[in-house]
Amino acid sequence: MKISLYQNNPVFGGIKDNVDSAVAAVKNGQYELIVFPELFATGYLFENKQEAWALADLPESGYTFESMKKLSHEKQALIVYGFPEKSGDGQIFNSAMAISPDGSFQIYQKTHLFNTEKNIFSPGRTGFSVFDFKGVKIGIMICFDWRFPEAARKLALQGAQIICHPSNLVLPHCPSAMVIRALENGVYTITVDRIGDENRAGQSLHFIGHSRIVAPDGRILGESGESESGQLEAEIDPLLAKNKAVNPLNDLFNDRRPEFY
Repeated sequence: MKISLYQNNPVFGGIKDNVDSAVAAVKNGQYELIVFPELFATGYLFENKQEAWALADLPESGYTFESMKKLSHEKQALIVYGFPEKSGDGQIFNSAMAISPDGSFQIYQKTHLFNTEKNIFSPGRTGFSVFDFKGVKIGIMICFDWRFPEAARKLALQGAQIICHPSNLVLPHCPSAMVIRALENGVYTITVDRIGDENRAGQSLHFIGHSRIVAPDGRILGESGESESGQLEAEIDPLLAKNKAVNPLNDLFNDRRPEFY
């Protein structure tokens, strides 16, 4: 299975230009899975809920959705990307969309909000779940979810072979920690970060880049730099993520003793 990610440097509020540049960056080549960062089209530091609402999309609406839906159909690939989602009851969620070539989609809403995200977004209501794409089990978590090992473990226990992880990282620990998340669960992880700086809402943030694809045995299959936008790709074998054996006598999941945890 050929997979790809795109690490970008979005201009805050420049949805059309951010989306168009991301689509252009991945238009060449054939991939079965393409992942973009958290909030990749809008930027991250919203002044308030009203600004976030103005830039947010309802499911199945907006320029970002239509562009990603078209890209998925043209590439015959699963497209995963982060976006601010507004709901019919007035809530805003930090969400990720997974669109299939037939136009069907899955949405995950971020469970663990980071820092001042709590002033903008509501905690996610979807929980962690796994879906099938071309016979491969896919799970999604977003950025700070990595800090809670239960997130990746819940997805892995449901059969996830690949965990897509759209992110906007400002702390240095995540890229290294995702090696552990992959290794302890025997899954592929695709952490897709952004780069650049944002100075808004009384804050100044530097995003660390270092998007990373990690194999179930903890090998780093590819990593982006700290300051370059660009595409990263890898060939993976999702069947490897079904094998949880550590050695002939140990199995990651069969050896669990949850009654003591």
